[in-house]
Amino acid sequence: MKFSMHNWMRPEQIETTLERLHRFGYDGIEISGDPVKYNTSEVRRLLDQYELECWGGVTIMTEGRDLVHEDKYVRVGTVAYMKDCIKMIRELNGKIFCVVPSTVGKVKPMATPAQEWSWVVEGLKEVADFALEHNVRIGIEPLNRFETYLISRHDQALALADEVGRGVGVVLDAFHINIEEVDPLAAIRATGDRLVDFHVADNNRKPCGQGSYDWQAVVNTLKEIGYDGHLTAEFVIPVDRTPLAKSFEKREDDMEFTAADLKFIQDHGSGLISAADYDKAVEDNINHLKKYS
Repeated sequence: MKFSMHNWMRPEQIETTLERLHRFGYDGIEISGDPVKYNTSEVRRLLDQYELECWGGVTIMTEGRDLVHEDKYVRVGTVAYMKDCIKMIRELNGKIFCVVPSTVGKVKPMATPAQEWSWVVEGLKEVADFALEHNVRIGIEPLNRFETYLISRHDQALALADEVGRGVGVVLDAFHINIEEVDPLAAIRATGDRLVDFHVADNNRKPCGQGSYDWQAVVNTLKEIGYDGHLTAEFVIPVDRTPLAKSFEKREDDMEFTAADLKFIQDHGSGLISAADYDKAVEDNINHLKKYS
């Protein structure tokens, strides 16, 4: 198996991220779905320089991005946004696109289940057609109930993928399935060869090895179903604001973020820790997983 990492969790210059991943032995990046931020020619040069690949990309579903919004023009804009992400992934020679269909943190519907299902199927069919044209495989990611009401289990994601067709699969995240699935390993088995991508963080969403997950069992199950994609790190580290804190929020000079970026990170239960602490977390994560892969 190969090892990748998201970069939405830390709003720094892309070269800083890629240098770190190279230093600690990662194979690639699952790049944040922010097409306007990246000059793909420059990112390709940096990927070559640091001997990394773009595994794919992931939607960043902030407010105003939602395939089940009651406003038609929000849905239309979301489809356009997803197409731009696919263009970016293709220009970076990426292979997969992880799609969250609705705004992260939106936990109340705007219409009936039937109407919202119709909207999400319609939007994803258009996005999936575009992805096929660009040789990018889509996977639908279930989130936990505190981040979405729409798709929170593997069977729901499979049902949506089946209705969309066009080779759409599923992305599973160890953190989310630990909350929502009766049996996380059974969810992996049931997804089987429809698994497009697998996100890793421990049960507490910290780096692998800092929680209670049995990572040997997880890796063995992925091998059992023949998964040959990447293990994509998506841990977040909360900033302790109590007297027990061992590290504090610190914004490095090379960080580049808007207020919306910071809100998205903080809403996921994280913060901006020092570069040294982040380095250690990135290193600890891959070293723990390599014991079992």
